[in-house]
Amino acid sequence: MNSIFLRLRWILLSLVLQCSMFNVQCSRCFAQFNTDRLVMIGRSALYYEDYVLSIQYFNQVISSKPFLYEPWYLRGVAKYYLDDYAGAESDCTEALMRNPFVVGIYELRGLCRIQQKNFTAAISDYNRALRYAPESQNLWHNRALCHLQQKEYNEALAELDTMAQRWSKNARIPAMKAEAYILQKDTTKAIEALDKSIELDAYDGQVWAMRAIISLSRSEWKEGEEFLNKAIHLLPKDANLYINRALARFNQSNLRGAMADYDMALDFEPNNFLGHYNRGLLRAQVGDDNRAITDFDFVLKLEPNNLMALYNRALLLEQTGNPRAAISDYSKVIDQYPNFWTGLYQRAQCYRKLGMTRQAEQDEFRILKAQINKRFGHQPRLSKEQMRKRSDEDIEKYNQLAVADEEEVTPEYQSDFRGKVQNHRVGLDYQPMYVLSTARQQSVVRNYVAYDRHVDSLNHVLPANRQLYIVCGTSTIHDPQPWLQRDSTSVVASWLRAMWQAELDADDIPLRTAHLIDNLSETIQLSPLCAFLYYNRANAYVQCLDYHKAIDDYTQAIQLDAHLAEAYYNRGLARLALKQQSEAISDLSKAGELGLYQAYSIIKHQRNQ
Repeated sequence: MNSIFLRLRWILLSLVLQCSMFNVQCSRCFAQFNTDRLVMIGRSALYYEDYVLSIQYFNQVISSKPFLYEPWYLRGVAKYYLDDYAGAESDCTEALMRNPFVVGIYELRGLCRIQQKNFTAAISDYNRALRYAPESQNLWHNRALCHLQQKEYNEALAELDTMAQRWSKNARIPAMKAEAYILQKDTTKAIEALDKSIELDAYDGQVWAMRAIISLSRSEWKEGEEFLNKAIHLLPKDANLYINRALARFNQSNLRGAMADYDMALDFEPNNFLGHYNRGLLRAQVGDDNRAITDFDFVLKLEPNNLMALYNRALLLEQTGNPRAAISDYSKVIDQYPNFWTGLYQRAQCYRKLGMTRQAEQDEFRILKAQINKRFGHQPRLSKEQMRKRSDEDIEKYNQLAVADEEEVTPEYQSDFRGKVQNHRVGLDYQPMYVLSTARQQSVVRNYVAYDRHVDSLNHVLPANRQLYIVCGTSTIHDPQPWLQRDSTSVVASWLRAMWQAELDADDIPLRTAHLIDNLSETIQLSPLCAFLYYNRANAYVQCLDYHKAIDDYTQAIQLDAHLAEAYYNRGLARLALKQQSEAISDLSKAGELGLYQAYSIIKHQRNQ
């Protein structure tokens, strides 16, 4: 019997071990299936340009299997689409630590570094990538452009010569050589290179645009217009091409054609500064004063302190019978240029129209005292021979058409990466406090669930229809007294009391904030491991403009809960307030990664400043 029992025991043990091994293998297969499926869904989201959602899928894979390189790389792609170049670079670095032989990762990280003006590091990435893919034209192309940005013209031209030998039919190579020659101010060689590029491919609008820029710089207006006609035929929605052709047409006395070009440019790019400014001058020239004022109004919305636009608008306001508004504009200009005698004379004329004789005589006396003997009162006609650079602030050039400071074609790095969500403008508003509510918080993107053990314990004794949830926003609890009566000394009661008393002091902001900080500090003593309490107190410190204390509390909240996206977001804004740009961008990138996609708009805005 004993032998039979032992044998049965071993059989049973063997079966148990086999079942357990089978379960382990099944769980591994299931986990592999889940991560593969998540990566596939994330890729699909990328394809459909749902970048924020794709990041959430890749987050899950990284959390489950951080040793895989692919989710890090793909998340970097999504961040690049969202213009989060620092975050994308960081993810690429993580991917390369796991697999240093994937060329695409070096290429993407190089593009990230280019966008951050770190051309030396980008060149290093392209050098490494070219070891594994020496025939990649994109890598050669981008590395040459990096050398151009570094003003390493000899290195760039040497690389382009090598490329020309390998890919003799590639029209972009002589075009890039032309860019190098333009940067070296050698327009003769640039023209030769551009002619070679056109010979290879006559359908590249950017090459015709570059050829036109050279002609315009030489005041060859007719030739420049012809080249721009070809460029516009190939790139019909490029506003800058119409702006440049308008300049060429104006200098050939074709005012109607120039006006039509400015109209077209502004149809495609409504916020174009040069388009509105120069069209305003042209409209004033032909007597279309009211619409000229509209153009200068728009310019001043873009740049409220643009003195050239202010003075031109003042002249038009005076001419259209609004001397009081004209005086306001003249005065702003004269405050900056007190010896601008023409402006003083015009303002004096406006004062006299309004019967303000004393003020008019003061301006006229300043002119006489300087013994200025010029003709005043008539707006000079636009000069074809003289144009000013946009950055030229000589007020005497107020009636000259403005041109861009540097007429050059922006380098086109070879890539398909682009962004979407970051194009929506958002304000610099802080995320709200975490409060207790009887309603859940729903998010299409984030799957974050705010949890606190004290709230969870209370929910175990509350009925199903009175469960409490932690939400970032507005509470549905309008009268917390029943909760407070249950246990007035608990953490939950203290939390409720702090937020409720803040509402009672709503009319007295300093008093409300002081009470809120005190009450939250007491609650933190009861529950020093609750991230939401530190986050809320940080928000209160922000209201006091005490950014250093706010950052300390946000940091503590993040240490307690590394997935608290709002803490990263708000700490980023607090750091922006303290001019800590790189740290702020890093925080906002993490907030975006965790699902607060509004962060990408702020990142883009800060990068463009």
